[in-house]
Amino acid sequence: MAKIVIIGAGSGFGGRLSIDILARESLKKSTIALCDISKTRLGQVQDYVQRAIDGHNLPGKVIASTNREDLLSGADCVVTAVSIGGAAYWGEPYRSEVEIPLKYGVQQTVADTIGVGGVFRFLRTADEHLRFAKDMERLCPDALMLNYTNPMCMLTWLHSVGSSIQNVGLCHSVQGTTKKLAQGVGVDYDDISYLVAGINHQAWVLRLRHGNEDLYPKLREAVETRESFAEDRVRVEMMRQFGYFVTESTRHNAEYLPYFQRTEALREYYGVGDRKAVSMKNTRRRDWMKDSGVDDDGNAAIPPMEASHEYASMIIESRMTGVPFAFNGNVMNHGSISNLPARCCVEVPCLADSQGVHPTFVGELPPQCAALNMTNIAVQELAVRAALDRDKEAAFHACALDPLTAATVSLPDIRKMFEELWVAEGDRLSYFAA
Repeated sequence: MAKIVIIGAGSGFGGRLSIDILARESLKKSTIALCDISKTRLGQVQDYVQRAIDGHNLPGKVIASTNREDLLSGADCVVTAVSIGGAAYWGEPYRSEVEIPLKYGVQQTVADTIGVGGVFRFLRTADEHLRFAKDMERLCPDALMLNYTNPMCMLTWLHSVGSSIQNVGLCHSVQGTTKKLAQGVGVDYDDISYLVAGINHQAWVLRLRHGNEDLYPKLREAVETRESFAEDRVRVEMMRQFGYFVTESTRHNAEYLPYFQRTEALREYYGVGDRKAVSMKNTRRRDWMKDSGVDDDGNAAIPPMEASHEYASMIIESRMTGVPFAFNGNVMNHGSISNLPARCCVEVPCLADSQGVHPTFVGELPPQCAALNMTNIAVQELAVRAALDRDKEAAFHACALDPLTAATVSLPDIRKMFEELWVAEGDRLSYFAA
């Protein structure tokens, strides 16, 4: 019987991933251990999962605690989906991480992957995430961490260098992108094959096939004519100029690159738009409950036992049964991509089984794709070094090397912006003084 701990269970992932796990025949007897700092959300999600267990007469069990140390002992897998220091996309410190750079001319669309906002999100998250890993080393050293928290590459890198735990970073951008491309060329998703590799949120669709047919000629035609690509101007432009379609959305990609946000005219042309103010209130406060099957009155419906497209439950099933499962995961690059650094985080095809997660060999990326990845990897490396070494200057260098920031702000102003953000983070970065 598997024991799966979900840290950040109240984030919306708790209910969904619990159902994913229980929907798999080999995992129906699992113990699902939910952890969240919010007693209210934790209780609601626990009640929802319990209703699912009771309603479908399942042999599994759900337990919950606000203290992860109560749950980690004996865990087989630990899922992390948390926001440290504040809400993920509203209030402080997210508002400062968006609006202080905006004052200096840096238009961040999301600010959770790289960029100044992504670096500071990582810095305020890193210390607590390392505590997760250290607790796992002590209480469940053989468990596999499956991380959904952003910034994905930086956190995977941090766990891999700063701890001994097995870990893999999970994202749904590969599934989402390849489904979009299949629809765009008019082929059923189940009938295509693909090879995607690079880094998280900037991985390249290197191969897209229907049987022996290369679908890229159809894709190049479709992006110019199909309505479904009309709102994806950044990624379409990237494919025109660099030859390959990239994962994640136009909105995300616009802030990873120096080409699309420097001027109002560019933002308008590529459909990015000006950055809106960050709300100090949770204007989508019910979304986490809706995602977890809880309605506005707090009533938890019994959902059908149907698994989602998220990889976590399938990896857990492979871990427990030994039956291999292929997926794209975020792991350290131990030769998978030969023209990216050995000590960086890459997103590549992997196989999961009872022994863990095994990255596959990809070889060289097209050199232009590798070069674009390297601009982001440089930021990630310096941010990770800053967190591990408590090195504030390395954190500044990470911000100064960000492609969008460097394209829009002078070095002296980047320094001013950095110092202003450092003050705004306050005690969230107190571990740097330890």
